[in-house]
Amino acid sequence: MGAPLVEREALGPPMPGPPASGGKQLSGPEGRDGDGSGGKSRYREAGAGAYSLTVDIETGEPQRLRTGPGADHDQQRPFLVRVRFASEDPARVIGNVREVLTCVVTQRGDWPAFERWPRLLPAWFVQRCAPEHPEPETAGPFDAAAWLRRWRAMTRQQKAAACRGPWMLSDWLHCFDPTEEGAGEDRSWWWWDAGVDEPHGGWVQVATTGWPFGSGSLSWLIEAGGGTHLVYGP
Repeated sequence: MGAPLVEREALGPPMPGPPASGGKQLSGPEGRDGDGSGGKSRYREAGAGAYSLTVDIETGEPQRLRTGPGADHDQQRPFLVRVRFASEDPARVIGNVREVLTCVVTQRGDWPAFERWPRLLPAWFVQRCAPEHPEPETAGPFDAAAWLRRWRAMTRQQKAAACRGPWMLSDWLHCFDPTEEGAGEDRSWWWWDAGVDEPHGGWVQVATTGWPFGSGSLSWLIEAGGGTHLVYGP
């Protein structure tokens, strides 16, 4: 896919179930959230030092959500990507995004069952997610390789069309789920900072494993929080 400064470049394939939770899996340029193409696995391959950096970044994420990056965080020198968005009230969008993400990352130590999440997350976020698809009565084995071949054969426009619309809550949570059933151990972005730099625009900055990275879950979080016209760049 193209260069960083492309609207909604951070879109990726909607994977049908059952591998994740039965629905859409959006991603960043060239990488689906949790598919191993842009997450911690990239740092594992780079060596112990690089992998240790992602652990430090993840550990400090709750603090950065509360107070922003401190001097010790800046010394980590991560790869940072900024997502700009439009909104009539950008400060509220940032507050919404912080609220949801804080709830999720503080649950990593004891990940709740899916049935508990609608009560843990802000009601507005749950309501803006797509309705859950009912589980099919009969489902044959899923051919992930065939699905991936079809996805890679699509044009950028076809991929964007396939990824429009809200995420199901179960699919979005799957990207953060640290258990064996989820993709949380292969995250490829972590909150770094956010701000408002114009009356009707703001930005969210994340630490990533490089470019491209799986960022569809980030796009949907900002959009659900009220941001529009997302543009990814340095």
